[in-house]
Amino acid sequence: MTSPQDPHTKCYSHNNGTVEELLDRFAVSELCKGWPVYRDASEWKNYRSLFADYATVWTTWSGPLPIDEFIAVSKAGKEKGVFIMHRECGTLVELSKSRDRAIGKMKATITHRFKFDPLGGKKEKYEFDVDCDCRFIFFCEKNSATNEWKTKYVKLFYEKDKVIPVDGFTSPNFSDEELEKIPKGYKYLGAAQARLGYKIDLDLPTASGSLWDRMYGEMEKWLDGEKVDLFWEGK
Repeated sequence: MTSPQDPHTKCYSHNNGTVEELLDRFAVSELCKGWPVYRDASEWKNYRSLFADYATVWTTWSGPLPIDEFIAVSKAGKEKGVFIMHRECGTLVELSKSRDRAIGKMKATITHRFKFDPLGGKKEKYEFDVDCDCRFIFFCEKNSATNEWKTKYVKLFYEKDKVIPVDGFTSPNFSDEELEKIPKGYKYLGAAQARLGYKIDLDLPTASGSLWDRMYGEMEKWLDGEKVDLFWEGK
């Protein structure tokens, strides 16, 4: 569960405000919602338009990747049958108007379809989903020359996950060894993806703990116009 303590040390423009503030926040919310709408449908040109020329995204299965490389490996995964969808559950934006920066917060559920033998063998037999409730955090900035908002970084809070049998009955068994190495929040998602051969990023923020605090600190640095460090792998 999340901490009862407010993780923010200050407030930014997040509701109401001037018409200009409302329009800026709306533009950023469109960038956020473009992830599930465009990526799930393989609308790659539309998806790429959400990002700055040089942007980085993080996922459990990819770690940090430049956006163009992320699109390439996403295409390759789909060609091999990787089936990941996203359900957007709500999006709000915090705006730092004077610095032309914003943070988009999109609550979503990642749903990844798998097909494994329930005992963990090589024979594929049962289909199941792993659903992971999360919050996508979009670090966005406005180009003063073009007046366009673009995404510079996307990193997620992974909050809780679960296994859902497609037929309502059968699901795989994950060993303690598989599960204990993955942080709580994306434990089953990471374990299932690891069986597919992915190297799982073990340094992603979850619903509490030191990386939760660190992520909020970086979000406030971004809004305050400061340099941020989101590359935590192995540190």
